[in-house]
Amino acid sequence: MSVDCLRLTELPGTWPLFEDLVYNYARVERFYPHAPSLEAVRQVASEIHLDAHHRRALVEELGRQNVGGNKPVSENLDRLADSKTVVVVAGQQVGLYGGPVFTLYKVLTAVKCAAELTRLGTPAVPVFWLATEDHDLEEVNHTWVLSPEGSPYRLVVEAKAQVGKAVGSISIDNTGLEQFEKLSAELPHAAEAIYLARKAYAGTRNFGSGFHEIYKQLLSRFGVILLNPMQPALRSLSAPLLRHAIECAPDLLESLQQRGYELQSNGYHQQVHVDKSTSLFFHFENGIRTALKRNNGSYRAHSRAYSTQDLLKILESNPEDISPSALLRPVVQDSLLPTAMLVAGSSEAAYLGQSSVIYKRLLSRMPIVMPRASFTVLDEEACELLERYSLSAQDCFVPKKQVEARIAAAIVPSELRKSMKLNSDSIGTHLQDIIALLSQFDKTLETSCNLSRRKIEYQLSKIESKVARESLQRSKDAQKAVTRLTNYLYPNQNLQERVYGVLSFVAKFGTGFVDRIEEQIQPDCPDHRVLTM
Repeated sequence: MSVDCLRLTELPGTWPLFEDLVYNYARVERFYPHAPSLEAVRQVASEIHLDAHHRRALVEELGRQNVGGNKPVSENLDRLADSKTVVVVAGQQVGLYGGPVFTLYKVLTAVKCAAELTRLGTPAVPVFWLATEDHDLEEVNHTWVLSPEGSPYRLVVEAKAQVGKAVGSISIDNTGLEQFEKLSAELPHAAEAIYLARKAYAGTRNFGSGFHEIYKQLLSRFGVILLNPMQPALRSLSAPLLRHAIECAPDLLESLQQRGYELQSNGYHQQVHVDKSTSLFFHFENGIRTALKRNNGSYRAHSRAYSTQDLLKILESNPEDISPSALLRPVVQDSLLPTAMLVAGSSEAAYLGQSSVIYKRLLSRMPIVMPRASFTVLDEEACELLERYSLSAQDCFVPKKQVEARIAAAIVPSELRKSMKLNSDSIGTHLQDIIALLSQFDKTLETSCNLSRRKIEYQLSKIESKVARESLQRSKDAQKAVTRLTNYLYPNQNLQERVYGVLSFVAKFGTGFVDRIEEQIQPDCPDHRVLTM
């Protein structure tokens, strides 16, 4: 296996805030109290004081949620019962068939960080937070499968539910298993992926339980503790933090608005726009999660208004009916858990840059925000094509037309390519000489001559592009290479890890793929890694 590294700044779609968190922490120190490093964890761990009764109840509930787990999971639950043990958390929406493959990379980052912290003297266990209470069905009801033609295929399942219902509890009417099996059948390890899909989704399943089963199987040897926050016992444990948030909501919103101004004035973005109508809460009513909006000191949901006291009464009697917003959710999570480190991608880290003001007010501590591992995985065919056309993986992280242009330029007959390059350079040199002499003869001619030179160079460039396009038209192999590379390395004009589902990579490389990824994760190296398997 070979590995190449790319800085995150070289990838498309990485937020500047995340880039600076990873590479220039001093610039974002006001937004994140700790640098993203293992060394900072001792300070964070010393700030965690979880009530003994709370920890005991937490471990009991997680034991119930991980019934049937293997020995590594049981051992980590026992470790979590110890007051000195901290957790490394990774979280993700409960996407169909395990969601995009970066989900696996994220939780394996938590595994690797927890193991390294334990080795360094701070006992730590990995926890995977399953975001079952999110209510955006469109984000979890599909997966992208690597089709037999090597292109991304969007597999969507049937799931009927009222708008606003928590996705984790939504039943799947037609799991798409037959379609998945058909699409994956020609991949080398299809049987392993199909086995996992059937085990997770055969029979009556919902998005939460299917996702849970996928990762229970994939992560079996790593002792990852899976956590579903929708369970009543956990809602009760998180109620004190929510109560505190409701009581001081106006101050929190004022701090969030100020944080938004600070981010923007430093050249960053707000992941969540906060204004006077923003609230930090959702209300579950008859199973439907509805955003509450601030309005003259009260909270409005559709036609009904709630006072602060109304929300507190609901929380007291039915804690499962009050749900945190995206900015409050991680704070609730880390009040529930002894979190020393939170593994995040670019967008999550942006949320946390805003949420840090809430952490400071409600929790008086905040975990280290650690970048998740990031990979592009090359197979033999992709490696061969990249080598044939003198490309790198990064050269393919662009729209298809640009890949076409690069491959087209590479297949122009070498003699013709050399001749065009040599003569183009020669013409450029001669033009420079002429312009220099004209400038001495009459300075006023220099500007018009430079303009003429640029026009000539432009026409020469057009000729080179036309030759390249004609070469591409004549080569069906090159056209296939363009399609294969763009579909595999930059599907839907996005990084591979953000599109293809985890089970497609199991079907392609086998379940041993999980171990190979875990081996390659280096907590002290945040760079994107290009792996050749």
